[in-house]
Amino acid sequence: MNTKHAIVAAAAMLGLSACASTHNMDGALDPEAFGEANRQTYAAMVVNPEPVYTEEMTASADKAADAVKRYNDDAVKQPDPVSSSSGPNS
Repeated sequence: MNTKHAIVAAAAMLGLSACASTHNMDGALDPEAFGEANRQTYAAMVVNPEPVYTEEMTASADKAADAVKRYNDDAVKQPDPVSSSSGPNS
């Protein structure tokens, strides 16, 4: 085998190695493995997949309705400025 064929074979094996996770141990396609890259990427973005909250989360339909009314009336409340750095200039 000459060098050109060796390079092509190595590139093909490298390219096909990315598809290895979609096959089971017998070499057959594993339908449960499809989308694994997306699941891993999503898992990497999740900071805490099982958060524990100490306070009860509440929602108020009245507050939501008031917010929608302010939005429609173009009277949205501006948030208070908050500094996110703790440097000497904060």
